[in-house]
Amino acid sequence: MNEITSNDTRDIILDVTEKLIYKSGIAATGMDLLVKTAGVSRKSIYRYFANKDELVVAALQRRDLRWMTWFRAEVGKADSSGERLLNLFTVLKHWFASEGFRGCAFINTSGETGNPQDPVRLVAKEHKQKLLDYVCELCTEHGVHDPQALAHQLLILIDGAITVALVMGDHSAADNAQCMARKLLDL
Repeated sequence: MNEITSNDTRDIILDVTEKLIYKSGIAATGMDLLVKTAGVSRKSIYRYFANKDELVVAALQRRDLRWMTWFRAEVGKADSSGERLLNLFTVLKHWFASEGFRGCAFINTSGETGNPQDPVRLVAKEHKQKLLDYVCELCTEHGVHDPQALAHQLLILIDGAITVALVMGDHSAADNAQCMARKLLDL
């Protein structure tokens, strides 16, 4: 017999929530749609999450972990520290061209909240801080004079490229950002 365990049910709920939110946003993802798409009861959802906000935060935290793990692994495939910094944008370009690319889930969902202390906005801020820390780590490995300042500049290029790729449908935004990064790095 193939029983679904409680962890499987929770994972299904989180997977479906993340996909629906990434595709259509928080406001468009109602509990009825979650129940129908996940194939679980509303009671099952509330067994794991007190409310929709808690569910959304958990789905975004899970996406952060998965996305950062993927991004670090892909960027890390480059051989040298300078190549890794430029590879940030090569990896982004491949992501932009992937099926279902809808921009940054954290920028998108953050834009749906008005309160800077909203839990969704705080998860987005944590994600961007992790990304900034990673870029700073790469800058430090490369031996730049002020890794923190350069990391902030590169984060703007990263988020700008993501936004242009989504809004304009321009995957070459990553190439343009990489060209600017090359100038910042003198590479």
